[in-house]
Amino acid sequence: MRVVVTGASGNVGTSVVEALSADPAVSSIVGIVRRQPAWTAPKTEWALADVAKDDLGYLVRGADVVIHLAWLFQPTHDPVTTWTANVLGSIKMFEAVGRERVPALVYASSVGAYSPGPQDTRVDESWPTHGWPEAAYPREKAYLERYLDGFEPRHPDTRVVRMRPGFIFKRESASQQRRLFAGPLVPNFLGRAGLLPVIPDVPGLRMQALHSADVGQAYRLAAVKDVRGAFNVAAEPVLDADVLAELLGARKVKLPGWALRGPLAAAWRLHAVPASPGLFETVLRLPVMDTGRARAELGWSPGYSATDAIGEFLGGLREGAGLDTPPLAPDGPRGRLHELRTGVGSRP
Repeated sequence: MRVVVTGASGNVGTSVVEALSADPAVSSIVGIVRRQPAWTAPKTEWALADVAKDDLGYLVRGADVVIHLAWLFQPTHDPVTTWTANVLGSIKMFEAVGRERVPALVYASSVGAYSPGPQDTRVDESWPTHGWPEAAYPREKAYLERYLDGFEPRHPDTRVVRMRPGFIFKRESASQQRRLFAGPLVPNFLGRAGLLPVIPDVPGLRMQALHSADVGQAYRLAAVKDVRGAFNVAAEPVLDADVLAELLGARKVKLPGWALRGPLAAAWRLHAVPASPGLFETVLRLPVMDTGRARAELGWSPGYSATDAIGEFLGGLREGAGLDTPPLAPDGPRGRLHELRTGVGSRP
């Protein structure tokens, strides 16, 4: 089996490549990246390309499976740029898969594609995927769900899988995720237990998480098994104020949503943090996913708990950890100065 992976040098991509390289059913892996990484894995060759700009047909020709992970989170102040890369780039990849008659497409959707959900029950893969309109990320994920609804009837011989994971962490992704969501003004030592005195307990503020290694295995199974459709993947427990307060040795403080919404919006407008206020609004409305289908049909189960995953991330944050790829480059003072000089949340 020959597998092509876009976004292969990022948080999820490196874990997917590692999982595929250990599977005897996989003979070769083509990792499509925008910048050459020093890190590599067995059976893997790198191909330098930008999915939004370059010809993709020759890259997927002869592949048995394409796993499409590539995604641009920034610049959050320029949604046209992220739309061009994420939506139009993904459509280019989907159409290349169709033209080249690739037998299987595994696409990285997200819990963020889901419409707002109930607080007291879990939702399966049939829950509507219309996202939340105030943030680019859920808008783009939801649009691509609709595009695939039209793609599948036009290409019935291509097996399409939509993976919908929760928030994904590992030690080596800590520096990248600090850059993408928290910005250069957040010190690494805040990941140390006992240094944060309080955790805000805001209605709706909770999330499902899992370790990158576990999501890598889920993608591997989706690639090698004859399955179709959507799969929710996440680990237990759901990360809420109770769980985080215990993990960080902090005290819970009940707050209304507006108490965080205003400061976050102001910090984003001032380019102090890269994550947009709409992303905070999205998290408050996310449903809690039921992962029964992934367990039953993929045969997938997480090896790490959600607290293991977030614990690794916090440890990596303290250490400025990373990996020898451009997206996962370790943290350092020069990098933070570069973030400030180029405008927090302003550049791809």
